[in-house]
Amino acid sequence: MTNIFTRIKDTLSSDLHHMMDQKEQKNPIAALNHYLRQSEQEKEKVRKLVERQYKLKDEFIKEQQLAQDLADKRLKQAEIAEKANEEQMHEFAMKEHQEYQARADRMKTSRDEAAEELEALEKKYEDMKHKLKDMHLRRMELMGRENVARANHQMNRVVEQTSDKPFSKFAEMEKYIETLEYKVNSSYYRSTFDNKIAKLEKEMKEKEQA
Repeated sequence: MTNIFTRIKDTLSSDLHHMMDQKEQKNPIAALNHYLRQSEQEKEKVRKLVERQYKLKDEFIKEQQLAQDLADKRLKQAEIAEKANEEQMHEFAMKEHQEYQARADRMKTSRDEAAEELEALEKKYEDMKHKLKDMHLRRMELMGRENVARANHQMNRVVEQTSDKPFSKFAEMEKYIETLEYKVNSSYYRSTFDNKIAKLEKEMKEKEQA
């Protein structure tokens, strides 16, 4: 039964990857957006790990300091008990000192390890941010090339649609503008014709009277 479920899972996973490959071929920007979303989620996980590691390192520092303070305190108390010839108190203080000192040393080691791990996480986080920025820039470049390709395709389609006709859309528009100009000019000429005739008639009368 387990093998059956495994085969079904593998089949579904294979089909999903196949669909994603087809989607990437048909729409590379959509596929890139999908990868960017996944990468952003991974970056967010690493960011949270970095924050957690900072807190952990601070906790190790606090615990180390606390243990070291107690170790130093017990050591001084052991010296006082020794001078006072209090053997039992001296023995207790030294035992406590050794335990606290061992804890402080262990916390120091843990702190150093946490600091190294934090540095590695920070480097990984910075690398991820740079790679994501590059991916965003690549998406912008890809979108620009896609826009140019679409524009060229659209222009080619318009040319192909009108190349076998006596008048393309642009030629029809030019003819319309010329017709409109002719109508405007004709209307203007007619509207000023009467004034021009009246002026000529007046000038002729003035010459006759002179």
